[in-house]
Amino acid sequence: MCQANVYLLRDGQKEEIMREATFLEVTDKGVRVATFFEEPRFVPAKVATVDFLKHTVTLVPYEGREETHGRTE
Repeated sequence: MCQANVYLLRDGQKEEIMREATFLEVTDKGVRVATFFEEPRFVPAKVATVDFLKHTVTLVPYEGREETHGRTE
């Protein structure tokens, strides 16, 4: 299986948002990510990079928006 760890890049620091994500959906308001056994998370951010070899996704936040948990925009 191919899961990825998802990070949010803020002020030059990577903050882990989710480990072993199995689903990622880009919407016009942000990104929704989910794993097998956790509630989906909605992050008002955009995808900066995807590294297929390292199984990582890096997001950058939209200005002035906060992360919401369990919300499915």
